[in-house]
Amino acid sequence: MSVQALDEHLESGTTAISRCWRVTRSDGRSYGFTDHDCDLEFEGTMFRAGTGLSAAALSQTTGLSVDNTEAVGALSDASITEEDIFAGRFDGAEVEAWLVQWDEPENRVLQFRGSFGEITRANGGFSAELRGLAERLNVPTGRVFQRSCPAVLGDADCGFDLNQPGYVTEAQITTTDGRMFTFDGLTGFTPRWFERGQMRVLTGVAEGLSGAVKLDRVNGTLRTVELWDTLRADVAAGDMVRLAAGCDKRMSSCRLKFDNLMNYRGFPDIPDEDWQMAHPTRMSARDGSSRR
Repeated sequence: MSVQALDEHLESGTTAISRCWRVTRSDGRSYGFTDHDCDLEFEGTMFRAGTGLSAAALSQTTGLSVDNTEAVGALSDASITEEDIFAGRFDGAEVEAWLVQWDEPENRVLQFRGSFGEITRANGGFSAELRGLAERLNVPTGRVFQRSCPAVLGDADCGFDLNQPGYVTEAQITTTDGRMFTFDGLTGFTPRWFERGQMRVLTGVAEGLSGAVKLDRVNGTLRTVELWDTLRADVAAGDMVRLAAGCDKRMSSCRLKFDNLMNYRGFPDIPDEDWQMAHPTRMSARDGSSRR
């Protein structure tokens, strides 16, 4: 990549400039768009013409506000579809914007790097809020002192390996209404084992989508798992899912269920609000009477 060659090309007075965008979803699938009239290819991505974004679609402003950049494009079966947006597949997708010399794509400069924020769709098009790298400065940092553990099961603070046997399983859906799922024969785990855990769809139309588990019950040979919210794509009987154990953030669960007490991040013995508001007094009797 030669930025100097691009500068020399821009100073020549006659330019062959186009803009390219690459959108990479959290599942690893990437899309390339360009406002040039022919497809361009570089860095292993094909940037296709006539789909998605256009040159007039981006407007940048200074500052650290969330909406420092906005992208507008057309919904298309060949690029970004309404179904994928509704299903949340583009939530938080990484975005890169390039200024490219189209007759020599190696001469280019990266103008923007960030991620999708809020996405709205209407009348066959979409509008996406683009959040720059400075958006990370708006994220609160620091440690929270509370009784329950603030860590997410399996993250760097927790340190627990969810992939070890007994904590994840794959199963085939027997029946479902989109929020309630039943599994036949999935009885090797105690009731409520997956509560507060995650269910991820592995096959079918909703492949890649996941939801938080609200309830996990066992009745005979049937196991019923209920999510907090419906998945935003069709899920059918026969689809395969991955269920991961849940954590209720209590110290006893960390010790008994996960044997991970050394990494517990909560403070179970922290005084409650009543203790913090207590004050010295000479009164010995606390029976609710008016005696002093």
